[in-house]
Amino acid sequence: MFDLYRTLESSMSIEHSELVTNEDTRDYDRRWWTLGVLCMSLVMIVVANASLNVALPTLTKDLSASSSALQWIVDAYSLVFAGLLLTAGALGDRFGRRFALNVGLVTFGLASGMAALASSSGQLILARAAMGIGAALVMPSTLSVLAHVFPAHERPRAIAIWTGFAGVGAGLGGVTSGWLLQHFWWGSIFLTNVCVVAVALVAGAFFVPSSKTDRTPTLDPVGAILSIAGLGSLIYAIIEAPVAGWISWTTLGSFAIAAAVLAGFARWELRTPEPMLDLRFFRNPRFTAAASSITLIFFVMFGMIFVLTQYLQSVVGYSPLEAGVRMLPWALVYMISAPRSARLVERWGHRRVVSTGLAIVATGLALLSRSGLHGNYAILALSLVITAAGMGMVTAPSTGAIVSSLPLHKAGVGSAVNDTTRELGGALGVAVVGSILASLYRGDITHRIAGLPDAAHSATASLGAALQASTALPRPSAGALVAAARESYVHAFDLTIAVTTLVALLASGLVWWLLRPVSVEVADMDVDGAVDGAPMALEAA
Repeated sequence: MFDLYRTLESSMSIEHSELVTNEDTRDYDRRWWTLGVLCMSLVMIVVANASLNVALPTLTKDLSASSSALQWIVDAYSLVFAGLLLTAGALGDRFGRRFALNVGLVTFGLASGMAALASSSGQLILARAAMGIGAALVMPSTLSVLAHVFPAHERPRAIAIWTGFAGVGAGLGGVTSGWLLQHFWWGSIFLTNVCVVAVALVAGAFFVPSSKTDRTPTLDPVGAILSIAGLGSLIYAIIEAPVAGWISWTTLGSFAIAAAVLAGFARWELRTPEPMLDLRFFRNPRFTAAASSITLIFFVMFGMIFVLTQYLQSVVGYSPLEAGVRMLPWALVYMISAPRSARLVERWGHRRVVSTGLAIVATGLALLSRSGLHGNYAILALSLVITAAGMGMVTAPSTGAIVSSLPLHKAGVGSAVNDTTRELGGALGVAVVGSILASLYRGDITHRIAGLPDAAHSATASLGAALQASTALPRPSAGALVAAARESYVHAFDLTIAVTTLVALLASGLVWWLLRPVSVEVADMDVDGAVDGAPMALEAA
């Protein structure tokens, strides 16, 4: 009887194994189609930021948006996105990643329609925040589904392609939005998202599997609330500091609140049984180096694009479409370099490739800081090519390192960690770089317009405000104000890009140090998400 039971049990196990294998085989056979749908969704998310950057000067004119409002229009999306990513990743692991993807796509499409119809900067900020909610569900789902359908030996290549399509999004966003702004009103740049959402939903129904972990992780609403509150206070302090003053009570109070809330977040995450972000992951130097490099490279990338698009239009005088076309070298080179980085890592190792890539980024930025008032495009294009080549060498290997550092059943959380570091770096990049540029601009132009009429004093707010103020002045004063504003912006632009150059160099040194080839205690994650602490040698080279 016992032998019969064992035989039946064995037969049932084999049958179950075959069913799973058949399902996995179907997912494997259509994996490249699946990757296509995932990349389409990713491109839409990237376009949402790239298209908006080109439209910033138009928003200044049509919505009378201040410099602070422009930064919040950009950061409202990134901040909500970053704050919700970890929770969204856990939701995908629990309820199914295709379900999370579809909910996110619908939310993103509806919010894009709201943004297109906004009549004030406040309404647009709210719509952008709602888009961030949808994006938080979409982006980790794409990477976690990828990790599910591609076997380990193909995963680095698939992740590199996934990363490369971010370059496609950056290029398409600039050119498409430039063309739309030239022929339609600014809200048309958001309507393209609605079309992409419709296509992605239909294609996803055929090619995206409903990958889901057998475990049901507990959600961490306290951690989510603390992270959003802490990051919100931090970004608010950085954005408003140039206006209120860096040592004002408002700024210092905001920084103090941010520090207290983020400290509470760290304390909670270390004590709760099911943390949104298990901070013990950072005991793994490979994970820490990857997260740090992603954060810092997107800090540099988003900050650079934020100030460069305004430079191309308001200083050099390009139209939105012309500015978008002139950003194409960056997008094309990034799209090429990111997929090829996987082979570079196989030959030279993660440590050499990523640290060298960051050093190359610093070289390109140093060249960009020499653009000047009239914008020699040959130099500018060369700097964009060099910067993009370095960024492609950093982002794809670092993304792969984050995903491979966590167990496969935590693919949603791992994907969310990668996306959180991207968006946190991007949000801080826009806030910090934008604030530095605004402070330098305000300090420089104050002296240049001392002899002009009182109406010119509004030019201290931003370059866009200066160009608008010039229309109300007599011709000689208007010309003097425009010239002074552009010279002040170029002065601030050069110094700000020099700061990003320093950040890239520091990041290169940090990665090289973290991935030094020594034996360390690396925290391995068991199936329950706990830390074993088993010793292992880290081969960083």
